[in-house]
Amino acid sequence: MFEMLKVFPENLSIGVLVIIHRNPKYETNIEESIRSKCRIMVKVAEEKERIKPATAYFAPAGYHLLIEPDRSLSLDVSEPVNFCRPSIDVTMQSVADVYGASTTAVLLSGANQDGAKGMQSIQQAGGLCVVQRPEYAEIKTMPEAAIALGAAELLLSDEELIAFGQELNNHILKSDQSWRN
Repeated sequence: MFEMLKVFPENLSIGVLVIIHRNPKYETNIEESIRSKCRIMVKVAEEKERIKPATAYFAPAGYHLLIEPDRSLSLDVSEPVNFCRPSIDVTMQSVADVYGASTTAVLLSGANQDGAKGMQSIQQAGGLCVVQRPEYAEIKTMPEAAIALGAAELLLSDEELIAFGQELNNHILKSDQSWRN
């Protein structure tokens, strides 16, 4: 995931939401550690913040990250989903409701099934669902869960994910979806 963020150009025409399972009891500095390696802005998402292009918003530990109909961010402390808060499913379902077919979602390695139902929501809304090939995942459970639900339109290796990230902005700017299978 960090390698994909590094290849996004400074003129990326979209905002990026990043959901990592992390425990609020432990301080992490993930955003700070990768900020200097990226050409886009990297930050922790804030309540009611408007989504801007060329910015990666990380869900803060202990909060679900939602998208409001006005396309602003919302932080939620409702019950964990799949034992997680933030939950990938919760964010993806919110994104599917607001952005629908213009959504591109990428699901990577993880130790539970979080993200699979969210990918299914995005797929049902007409969005593109990209899943890391399980054999490349550090932990295969999340990619395999999305595949089992039939919510993986593209299965990509790590190298293919980086290439996909490099080309994504070009395809968005051209509104060309010919690269979809």
